[in-house]
Amino acid sequence: MAKLIAKTYGEALFETALEKGKVDEMYEEVLGIREAFSENPELVKLFDHPNIMKEEKLQVVEAVFAGRLSPEMTGFLRIVIEKGRQSEFESIFAWFTGKVKEYKKIGIAYVTSAFALSDGQKEQIEKRLLETTSYEAFEIHFSVDEKLIGGLVIRIGDRVVDSSIKSRLYEMRKDLMKIQLN
Repeated sequence: MAKLIAKTYGEALFETALEKGKVDEMYEEVLGIREAFSENPELVKLFDHPNIMKEEKLQVVEAVFAGRLSPEMTGFLRIVIEKGRQSEFESIFAWFTGKVKEYKKIGIAYVTSAFALSDGQKEQIEKRLLETTSYEAFEIHFSVDEKLIGGLVIRIGDRVVDSSIKSRLYEMRKDLMKIQLN
């Protein structure tokens, strides 16, 4: 249910941004709201609190965000609160930012290596990803997992390319187990 709510409201926000020609502006506003929520957890608690009336929550939106955000974004926040979906703000905004990145052809990649990569190696990986995909830019998250022994594991969406030595050894082990000795 929560995923459906995030998709419905996130899509509506994205469609509004497209219609108004404000995709970049509204994307920046969402990033700002997410930052405000992470820096002020009390604000999130206030919006989620069941004993605080909707009217009070709407007054807080006006006091905190009016004049700082576009009328479209302030209106969107009001609608979400009026519908009682404020507990889904984070997932709605995550859906929206994903749609914007997809629209702008920005891929999100997770690269895991057995050791820390140099800046040059990271640039080579990004260059190779740009050459082999339809994305125009990448947001790459690098991490280290020494258990890989060597090689890389690259995940983009639901696609995974695993060239790690750990994976190759596992496959060799499976193949060897299939061999029957006479």
